[in-house]
Amino acid sequence: MLIRYAELNDKTEWYRLDRHLPEEGFEEKVRNKQGYVLTEDDKIIGVLRYNLFWDNTPFCTMLYIDNAYQKKGYGRLLMEHWEKEMKSKGYGMIMTSTQVDEEAQHFYRKLGFKDCGGFTVDVPGYEQPMEMIMIKAL
Repeated sequence: MLIRYAELNDKTEWYRLDRHLPEEGFEEKVRNKQGYVLTEDDKIIGVLRYNLFWDNTPFCTMLYIDNAYQKKGYGRLLMEHWEKEMKSKGYGMIMTSTQVDEEAQHFYRKLGFKDCGGFTVDVPGYEQPMEMIMIKAL
């Protein structure tokens, strides 16, 4: 198993797991080192990407592990890798979010995240269940 920054040649495999990132966004994640891939036997089985909320707080915008590898500790490994790197860069807090109807909230709580708010999107064409924001001190 290997965790490394995403590279341009990972694009096809990245989009197999993350269909929400615009194409130009992938190149930005590679350039800014804000995307990671988790590989096993040279196959990408997980991805994590983040932005800086308020331009100063790391916010995990996507964590996805291939269905065949879920519930085996890979998501935890990827998050712990990201957390360690953010701490080494001097950040004292990280954030993420998930919809209230998704199981991910329980995963994040097990990693030490706590709920800190949320919002509802009711704009026609963009409706979704409430998005909950979660934070964790490093």
